[in-house]
Amino acid sequence: MGSKDVKLLNFWVSPFGKRVEWALKLKGVEYEYIEEDICNKSNLLLELNPVHKKVPVLVHGNKAIAESFVILEYIDETWKQYPLMPHDPYERAHARFWATSAQQKLGKEGSWTALVKSGEEKEKALNTASEVLDKLEEEIKGKKFFGGDNIGYLDIALGWISYIIPIWEEVGSIQIIDRLKLPAINEWMTNFLNHPVVKDSLPPRDKALDYYHLSVKKHTPN
Repeated sequence: MGSKDVKLLNFWVSPFGKRVEWALKLKGVEYEYIEEDICNKSNLLLELNPVHKKVPVLVHGNKAIAESFVILEYIDETWKQYPLMPHDPYERAHARFWATSAQQKLGKEGSWTALVKSGEEKEKALNTASEVLDKLEEEIKGKKFFGGDNIGYLDIALGWISYIIPIWEEVGSIQIIDRLKLPAINEWMTNFLNHPVVKDSLPPRDKALDYYHLSVKKHTPN
């Protein structure tokens, strides 16, 4: 299938869109990349995702699919090569649980809140993030990837941890991941970042640092 049949609307630093990019590349699906300005959303984006009005949006033929986790499952069910989801129903449910839980607890309620809040709220957020990371440490112990020997659905879902959290740590002068306390997570991060598909598609670090510095300023009370 050529790139004319598959299009991805995304924003360069979006961790949600990166999930979709990685899935398409792992499966060898050609696609056309369309960069969106999230501060000045295009008519195309608003037409394709009228409910949430957000990236990423995958266009496959005349069908538009929104929300990164939904898109990942669509990709996995449409292109059978390089399966992302576990075969076992329980394992699939387990992967979905950790994908959504980590995004909410480690991402929004934990790391991001720790970046933009102070005092007691910051400490509570850091503790929330730490609790999730401790559980993920147990999940990844003894494995190269959450998917086993190869990158799978949960690796893609959690991939933002490997490069976004270190940037947030630098922006906020905080420690979210204790590398000594979480050696298995640390090793997974290295393995994930060294995978060719990931390594060749990360956003420029300096540019991402500037972006998140500005973003934190916008969300931090004066």
